[in-house]
Amino acid sequence: MLDRKQGPGALTMAERNYTRQLATIISIDAVGFSRLMGIDDELAVAAFEERRDIIADSCAAFGGRTFGDAGDSIMAEFGNPIEALRAAFDFQGRVVALNASVAEDMRMPFRAGINTGDVIVREGRLYGDDVNIAARLQEFAPHDGLAISETTWHHVKDKTAAEFTDLGEFMLKNIALPVRVLIAGRGGGSGASPSAPLAAISPAFSPQKAPPKGPPAIAVLPFAGNGGERDVGYMADGIAEDIIYGLSNTRWLSVIAKSSSFQFRDDSLGTRVIGNALGARYIVSGTLTRNGGQIRLNTSLADTSNGRLVWSQRFDRDLVDIFKLRDQIGSEIVSMLDKEVDRAEQARTFQVPWESLETWQLVRRGRWHMNRRTRGDTEIALDFFEKAYREDPNSSAVLNELAWWYFWRAWLRFGDSDDLDKVQQYARKALLMDSLDARPHAHLGVIDIMRGQPRAAIEHLKEALHINPSFAFARSAMGSAKLLLGDAADAIPFFLDTERLSPFDLYRFHNLGELAVAYSFVENWPAVIATADRSLNLSPGYFYARYLKIGALMRSGRADEARRELAIFETRHPDFSEQRVRWIPFADKSANEFLIANFELARSAT
Repeated sequence: MLDRKQGPGALTMAERNYTRQLATIISIDAVGFSRLMGIDDELAVAAFEERRDIIADSCAAFGGRTFGDAGDSIMAEFGNPIEALRAAFDFQGRVVALNASVAEDMRMPFRAGINTGDVIVREGRLYGDDVNIAARLQEFAPHDGLAISETTWHHVKDKTAAEFTDLGEFMLKNIALPVRVLIAGRGGGSGASPSAPLAAISPAFSPQKAPPKGPPAIAVLPFAGNGGERDVGYMADGIAEDIIYGLSNTRWLSVIAKSSSFQFRDDSLGTRVIGNALGARYIVSGTLTRNGGQIRLNTSLADTSNGRLVWSQRFDRDLVDIFKLRDQIGSEIVSMLDKEVDRAEQARTFQVPWESLETWQLVRRGRWHMNRRTRGDTEIALDFFEKAYREDPNSSAVLNELAWWYFWRAWLRFGDSDDLDKVQQYARKALLMDSLDARPHAHLGVIDIMRGQPRAAIEHLKEALHINPSFAFARSAMGSAKLLLGDAADAIPFFLDTERLSPFDLYRFHNLGELAVAYSFVENWPAVIATADRSLNLSPGYFYARYLKIGALMRSGRADEARRELAIFETRHPDFSEQRVRWIPFADKSANEFLIANFELARSAT
């Protein structure tokens, strides 16, 4: 028994049976092991053991030893970092060759992380942060590739022909300090280098920069083309290019150039690593498959800061006109991505204290309140926009939000002239700040619509759609302008395009209401009823949709249903006056009389 007089220090020394030493650790992990286990567990275990033996043999040949096998992972210890790197290249090459001899869906690649540092050795096992860092590093490695830490890089950089790509600093799970991560590839022009595409992005070893302030950046990776047909790959690249072009027209997003993002044809590095290398907060990726006369596109948007999937969707289309199809799918994706990124950024601003919000964050916070469409939230939104304006009175983003705010209030007030003057003021200043922004052109167009000048509106809206063909708001406004000019048949495609481009828009109820009007003028009463119902499902209090539905029901001979809808209408809108419909600035006032007459059929039947 230990004498108390020896004190606690003696107790620690008496029980210590470990040593500390400098070592290089390789953490090696099988990729897709769980998937293979689900297909054939016995085959998966046999494949892993065969490759584990190769790894152990390579490590021993270069003076290392494997230890701590656990499930589908292996650890190896080396005294010399250079030998560790050589061993890793050796076993990766041998595993790649072995995988090439089996069916693609049965291949088992490995990735590895290498770190050099101080470790605790106890009974043949190694412990410590530097062991844990190696394990975290392998998560950054591409399939059949290597990720190394800065400490290992300092030991090997001048003593090997390997090429290194700096990914920057990362906070690793349960590691107190940030760790700089590099991808290592074979040098000397070898085609085996897994990091060759990255070298064009970040060839230099440079200090990690602080995250950029202001609007986030988004990168579109080349879409993968599945299938043997050559045109699938061309079409996949074409759709991705269309998306890059379309996103660049949204103006508030920074879009990474194709020459940079298209370097990442293999996304096995993961969104977090690719995003850090490109300086992008959001990554768009996708896969295109052709099956005879049909194509299927799966695409997704990921947040690189946390690896979370923000949005994904599948598009199934008949392959008739490739170029028309490309434009259609590309424009749909652009419109959806714009809204999903905006929604994600609005949510992100609530993690920042009010006092610390930047101008663009104030705009995002204001948009969040604006989208709630309550009276109180609308006033709060104006507070945010005005504060942003005081911070930066020349910001086109701020000017456009103010223009939108006053347009919305003018619409609620049936064309209040003071509000329309303010819309015009902010829109014209926004154009001076950025003449290639589609939004101020659209705002000037809707002012002309509300002032009863639809022909003038069309010129502004044409310009908006020339700049940004995916701009759903401008397409809906163009439909409204044509509708006011009496061309309902020509207006319908614009409203349908808006539905396709922005199927989840918060103001979709209005577009559907306009579509119901167009169907009324072509006397497609079933379509009026169905479209009005869709509008009312989104906004039950929207008077115009129910007004049109009542008239359509009467024209369809469904008087009982019309009377029930009329009872709901009168309960919801007790102060309604037909002057609200007479105010609508149709060029031919007989259009107003036509809608009123349809509605009055229901009143006269009660």
